[in-house]
Amino acid sequence: MSWVLRAACGLGAAAARCRGGRALSQAAGEGGGAEGSGGGSGSREAVERLVREHPVVVFMKGSPAQPLCGFSNAVVQILRLHGVEDYRAHDVLQDPDLRQGIKNYSNWPTIPQVFLNGEFVGGCDILLQMHQNGDLVEELKKLGIRSALLDAEKDQDKK
Repeated sequence: MSWVLRAACGLGAAAARCRGGRALSQAAGEGGGAEGSGGGSGSREAVERLVREHPVVVFMKGSPAQPLCGFSNAVVQILRLHGVEDYRAHDVLQDPDLRQGIKNYSNWPTIPQVFLNGEFVGGCDILLQMHQNGDLVEELKKLGIRSALLDAEKDQDKK
């Protein structure tokens, strides 16, 4: 793994800020103003629509072209390593209601958040772990996405 991913994901002393080992779930959010019954961007219904709009959805700070935090950048880089270019990214810094709404929806306190096929996977730390242990290749395969790392392995074997 490259040092860029380690640094961007805060591995080492900063890793204590990450949360790990969370099972896939879509737990109901706990109280919070953004989870009203209205149709606002932070409502449970609005967040549900966004999560289900595409097989790969990322809630991040900034955009894939210009991530505004190291953790969001690491998620973008991991997806890029796997050749995942077709995904939906939502900049939570542009919408405070969405920022709180996604945290309530997933019952996860930090951004970025990654959803595969409508299922909450986790943040940077979990995606990095899945990348390292090969689980991300398998999860992408379930979505009909072939990881570019498989092709890179084939190219290495030919040499």
